[in-house]
Amino acid sequence: MHYKIEIYPRVLYFKKPVTTSRGTYPERKSWFIVLTSNDNPDHWGVGECAPLPNLSCDDVPEYEKILSNACHNFVNTGKIDIDGLRDYPSIMFGLETALLHYEANSFNIWDTPFSRGETGIPINGLIWMDSYEKMLRQVAEKIESGFRCIKLKIGAIDFDKELKILRIIREQFSSDEIELRVDANGAFSPDEAMVKLNRLAELDLHSIEQPIRAGQWENMALLAASSPVPIALDEELIGCNTPEKKQELLSSINPQYIILKPSLHGGLYGCNEWIKEAEDRQIGWWITSALESNVGLNAIAQWCATFNNPFPQGLGTGGLFTNNIDMPLVVMGDCLWSNPK
Repeated sequence: MHYKIEIYPRVLYFKKPVTTSRGTYPERKSWFIVLTSNDNPDHWGVGECAPLPNLSCDDVPEYEKILSNACHNFVNTGKIDIDGLRDYPSIMFGLETALLHYEANSFNIWDTPFSRGETGIPINGLIWMDSYEKMLRQVAEKIESGFRCIKLKIGAIDFDKELKILRIIREQFSSDEIELRVDANGAFSPDEAMVKLNRLAELDLHSIEQPIRAGQWENMALLAASSPVPIALDEELIGCNTPEKKQELLSSINPQYIILKPSLHGGLYGCNEWIKEAEDRQIGWWITSALESNVGLNAIAQWCATFNNPFPQGLGTGGLFTNNIDMPLVVMGDCLWSNPK
């Protein structure tokens, strides 16, 4: 097979700047790789390489050169250099999904009830950091839309106000009616974390993502062992790119859950390794996107649909950009659907 690859950088503009505890993003950059071949001129595949600034392990100044070299290597060998790309998960993900799309000759990469438009994937309704009033408004809109799992990003405004928002939801809806997740993005200090977790536990939460900053394995292990709110690791997984490092992290911390983002956590190949290690230890997991365009989101959703995972997934970010790329995806109620037509 004689492959050809072209790389197209593109700046995606958020409809509204996205705020996390790490700062505010008004825009983000993605690189799209388009795979074709001389042998099959009617076939093509597209993948998205989208490292997150100040977060991804492959957010490096020479990213474009590394991406170009990886594509050149793939064209020469016809194979993805899995071990060579372990430290570049967003490039791994882009190449994997471009090849899968090419081979399927369709955006419906796998044949599943989701890809056929027969079932949707349950997702959480994401509440972005904002003022107290605007966060409350977001919550009301998500519940009115039919979401049964609400995830709040916390750590940007006063903690008591964040508790108040959660309390308002709980006063109206039990945990059987609305599942509540929170994502602290590492906003708590180790000294205050347990006090805050005890207060959050009063509101019957499903889980908290990354209560303290990544890299504090001993402190995180203590929290995972004693927190009244189940702990999910997210940023903690970034940079643990070899099977040995993944085993070491999960055995050391033993969290209740891990959250997998292919662009951050090893592409599909690396995430499959995480899933195996988690299941070997009875650690729960779910899949989420990492602010990709609809190209990346569609690939993640198609892959997600190949699993029988019972949790609401984090795949609701498709409408964030003013200049997104059209894909056969639509959110209806609390599910992401694929429209194969």
